[in-house]
Amino acid sequence: MDILTNKYFKFGIAAILYFLFVIWIGNYWLVFGLVVVFDIYVTKKVNWAFWKKRNEKNSAFIEWLDALIFAVIAVTLINIFFFQNFRIPTGSMEKSLLIGDHLFVSKLSYGPRIPNTPLSFPFTQHTLPIIKTKSYLEWIQWPYKRLAGFREVKNNDIVVFNFPAGDTVVFENQVQSYYSIVRSQASSLRGLDSTIDDDYFRNRARQMIHDNKTIVYRPVDRRDNYIKRCVGIPGDILEIKKGILLINGEEQGPFEHQQFNYMVNSSSRINPKAFDRLDIAIADRHTFSANFYILPLSKDKANQLEKFKNVESVQKILKEPGGYAEYIFPHDPVYPWNEDNFGPLTIPAKGVTVQLTPETLPLYERIIDAFEDNDLEVTKDQILINGIPANEYTFKMDYYWLMGDNRHNSADSRFWGFVPEDHIVGKPVIIWLSLDKDKKFLSKIRWNRFFKTIR
Repeated sequence: MDILTNKYFKFGIAAILYFLFVIWIGNYWLVFGLVVVFDIYVTKKVNWAFWKKRNEKNSAFIEWLDALIFAVIAVTLINIFFFQNFRIPTGSMEKSLLIGDHLFVSKLSYGPRIPNTPLSFPFTQHTLPIIKTKSYLEWIQWPYKRLAGFREVKNNDIVVFNFPAGDTVVFENQVQSYYSIVRSQASSLRGLDSTIDDDYFRNRARQMIHDNKTIVYRPVDRRDNYIKRCVGIPGDILEIKKGILLINGEEQGPFEHQQFNYMVNSSSRINPKAFDRLDIAIADRHTFSANFYILPLSKDKANQLEKFKNVESVQKILKEPGGYAEYIFPHDPVYPWNEDNFGPLTIPAKGVTVQLTPETLPLYERIIDAFEDNDLEVTKDQILINGIPANEYTFKMDYYWLMGDNRHNSADSRFWGFVPEDHIVGKPVIIWLSLDKDKKFLSKIRWNRFFKTIR
């Protein structure tokens, strides 16, 4: 047993683990850190824990401080490289995942990212509580780098990612994306004079928002975390026909708990306890009269509801093909798409070259300009990328298409487009806690969801 307490044995074990970590990181300059490891275990020349005394009794406060510092450092490293907690805040993945589910998100599944902004306050995404200021500093900004993981993102994986449209934020209205606010404002202005070019109203809307609101710009790793199902990977051809999702021409799903909005007519009021038995949250019970409801339902729940004696009809609500929705990607009338009728659209893959025309540019504009950091300029005669005329573009990254299982109650890729590979955070693997906001005290705990694996 003496060998276990030998300082050289301890150093050997620590050195091996540290060197394996350096290989994983891929930065061999970090090998010089072995000098620090050697001093910690063998020579002990430097007091690396400078806040406490060596070989002397420290006060209780210092001992608590030491434990706190160690815990913060350990949890921060775990969050960066291994896994982090994520709470489901909205119903976009109902009923696959429920509001109040707490998940362990594995960073190892797809490989952890090296932080873009390493200087930040621990355990905050982008804003400090109470004082409401940025929780990170941009003095140091590292380029995108992902370490080796166990696997690639696959079709139908549930994925946590940074919100792609979260690079620019209206601080006073963070629930809605900056770009949707601009489009809404431009649409209102356009109603005043429909003869003027759309670009004029968009530019005017941007100026009005910048003049009257606080605009915040966020690096990739400081954008809000979202969770959706990856339905399209690089190279896939995606299409939605009357609510049915097709990938490469084949129907995808439906998943067991996938939901759509249904219009329900009944001869009398439906008992709220019946909604409880069907797991329809109070917030989802949209009642328009004593016998008319709009409800998000899975196919199985819709069939159960249809068998109620007082229910006269249960009908899925779907938009018609060809109905252009301005809020749907790519936000251009050349593509008359809506939530239920979309595409076909090919998901961009790294190294693939596409032709650029005024018609195709709306699909790839954000990729070229924002995600892959080019200077894009469009004139009446040509498209300029970094000042050079371009009629084609080769993608530098892979892209993904993510959608919520609660199809009619999910802001997803249909609204803001592709998710770049550098925005992928990790894969949720298990539910470790689940709390029902509609219940009280111990009844809030959904015991049957504890340690449930996520698929």
